[in-house]
Amino acid sequence: MAARADRIDQVRATLHALRQLVADPDDTPRVFEITRALGRPSLRRGALRFKSTPVGRRVLAERIDLLDTLRDRVRLAKLPVGTLGRAYHDFVYRENLSADGLVEASMAGGSHTRFDDADMRRYAERMREQHDLWHTLTGYNRDPFGEVCLLAFTYAQTGNKGLGLIALVGTLRGLQRAGARVPKAVWNAFQAGRHASWLPEQDWERLLRLPVDDVRRQLAIPPPARAYRDAA
Repeated sequence: MAARADRIDQVRATLHALRQLVADPDDTPRVFEITRALGRPSLRRGALRFKSTPVGRRVLAERIDLLDTLRDRVRLAKLPVGTLGRAYHDFVYRENLSADGLVEASMAGGSHTRFDDADMRRYAERMREQHDLWHTLTGYNRDPFGEVCLLAFTYAQTGNKGLGLIALVGTLRGLQRAGARVPKAVWNAFQAGRHASWLPEQDWERLLRLPVDDVRRQLAIPPPARAYRDAA
């Protein structure tokens, strides 16, 4: 009975967070709240897969923090124009973002996930910190429509049901405002995520130094489909 009551409370909390997110699409802490509630199994599967890869084993063994690299704006700004790192730097600068912003959002309200497994925690944090890198690579903007497309892409990559739910609600909301091009664009984003290389396992510290177009080709990430460009 206690377990059932806990599940009911979790569903209620998730629905409440979803309503808040619908009311304010920029309420990033609610995204983390929903993905924490529904995404634990996919996070566990992803961490196990990550540990089986050469990059994952090295990241975990050497305790490499992607955040340390992404918050070094001076170093990123010195990279040549056209590299992934410089494109990422210009994106976050243009959007008035910082690598620490997602950390703060994930910690909002003091309800952040606590991990007993240090490897799973490092994987979860690395996933969080990749978000704006994925924006840079996919070309999806930070407006609500672009975020929904990136969430659909990310859902295809990770299987996180929380992200899938948010993407579905965002698609329905966009359908009311912009018509059938929105679900088509979101579906294309989902398909792009399915066919791309598995991004969580990538050696981002190395890829940041490479031309962004080469990285896209290497990871099989296509430019946004016309349906996205038309509806954006």
